Amino acid sequence: MKRLRRNPDESDPETNPDPDGEGSFSKDQHERKCGLSSMKMMGFFVVALMVVSVVFSVSVVLQDPPSDGVLESGKNVRFLDVMESSKEEQVLEVQPQKGPVDDDAPSIEVRKDKLLSGLLAAGFDETSCVSRYQSVLYRKESQHKPSPYLISRLRSYEALHKRCGPYTESYNKTLEKLKTGHHLESTDCNYLVWISFSGLGNRILTLASAFLYALLTNRVLLVDPGTDMVDLFCEPFPEVSWFLPLDFPLKNQFGSFDQKSPHCYGRMLKNSSFPNSSKSISAPFVYLHLVHDYDDQDKLFFCDEDQTSLRKVPWLIMKTDNYFVPSLFLIPTFEQELSNLFPRKEAVFHLLGRYIFHPTNPVWGLITRYYQAYLAKADERIGIQIRVFDTGTGPFQHVLDQIIACTLKENLLPDISTEKPIINQSQKSKAVLVTSLSGGYFERLRDMYWEHPTVTGEVIGFYQPSHEEYQQTEKQFHNRKAWAEMYLLSLTDVLITSSWSTFGYVAQSLGGLKPWILYKPENRTAPDPPCGRVMSMEPCFHAPPFYDCKAKRGIDTGAVVPHVRHCEDMSWGLKLVDNESEL
Repeated sequence: MKRLRRNPDESDPETNPDPDGEGSFSKDQHERKCGLSSMKMMGFFVVALMVVSVVFSVSVVLQDPPSDGVLESGKNVRFLDVMESSKEEQVLEVQPQKGPVDDDAPSIEVRKDKLLSGLLAAGFDETSCVSRYQSVLYRKESQHKPSPYLISRLRSYEALHKRCGPYTESYNKTLEKLKTGHHLESTDCNYLVWISFSGLGNRILTLASAFLYALLTNRVLLVDPGTDMVDLFCEPFPEVSWFLPLDFPLKNQFGSFDQKSPHCYGRMLKNSSFPNSSKSISAPFVYLHLVHDYDDQDKLFFCDEDQTSLRKVPWLIMKTDNYFVPSLFLIPTFEQELSNLFPRKEAVFHLLGRYIFHPTNPVWGLITRYYQAYLAKADERIGIQIRVFDTGTGPFQHVLDQIIACTLKENLLPDISTEKPIINQSQKSKAVLVTSLSGGYFERLRDMYWEHPTVTGEVIGFYQPSHEEYQQTEKQFHNRKAWAEMYLLSLTDVLITSSWSTFGYVAQSLGGLKPWILYKPENRTAPDPPCGRVMSMEPCFHAPPFYDCKAKRGIDTGAVVPHVRHCEDMSWGLKLVDNESEL
């Protein structure tokens, strides 16, 4: 009989809870299985928590993804898509960066509408013309909104341009009649061809005038590209170009068109034997000579009867160096339409200019690089546009004296201290953008504020992008810089311009600014007062007609209606102003 050996502690209930040995193996196995199951359950639970956490984090990120910043005077800008009026429209959300002074300031969101309250059409390729939708980043919000009627008419015009523009069926049909010389009793589309003529400032003003006339008469505007228009301005209308095709049959005659041309409207009136009441024009095209040297017959263009005669002419070819918009407001046929389009009369060029004129990408690069480098960080931006009509080599002392007198008298710049230093320096800075063909005025002003402190302690910086010494209208890069400088001036907060200068007119109207205008000096003496605030931001029509079409006699056209007045810088010129009683 075998004796069984026992562990010394087998009988100890604390060390062996199963002293009889029954089921000890199965119980240990069961406990090990239970332990493993518990550990697995805990692992799965931890993993599940981690997955939920990751999913939640990803969902939060995807709801508000980070985007690259676009600088606007020290601001971060990001693009958002929003739905407005049942149509997807892109706006910009601007979040100012916090500086050392306002670290605790709350975040402020300013939503900027890139379509300018409906003025611009959506759907353009943004990369082909960056300025069209990006210019809003560099401007203050305009106080002058387009009327609903203007927006509607612009969309209608875009549809007309798409249907009748270059190489469309209607264009080809009307062009064929022009080539054969046959007059069309009625055509699907009528055209206004603008001839590229004069300096850049004049061209911008006259092109806006031509577009408004085309809008009023339901004509399609076609633009002679000249030597540089394609290089300077983006296409303003969707899908179909506004540039006149190079194979247009009359293009080679543009340079020779003048008052002696057989198809000149003024000459046709002179040679006509029929009375005004029975005018009938059978020619396939008419040349409109609206240059500053036009005569009394040419000026009859601004009469109601003559507009009726021109209505059925399929092709009108226009050459002008005048902003003739004010005289359109004196034509009774257009009166109600213009009132509907522009409830505020002083905003005509401001709105049309922002609709039509978008700098091409090379020009936009000149504008934005200069703005960010020299103007963006200033607390206030001041523009001084200097145009001198005196002969001789500048800079002229009387012009410099006039500029300084204007800035000090109107508190646009602080005076300097020549006796004692200013201890308490102000934190405010002003950037002054000077544009002039001469670099001398900029240098004198810069040195004056560099060599002496200001009495207010403000820091004043002066900047001039270029000084070409003389106007070079036909040079491409000269006009690129000229267009860039006009645009930069329009981005300032305060503006000083020179009398008679279309360069200044463009800047003030695009920017929505009422500038201080430097009065024209006489006998090389600074005038007193040196400058004055303009009545409105509208440009001046330098050579308007003074004729009463009904009475057929001379009249002061600056005293006919309250919203057409004589200009501050040219006593015989006309400009649009807002008559508060009409608003």
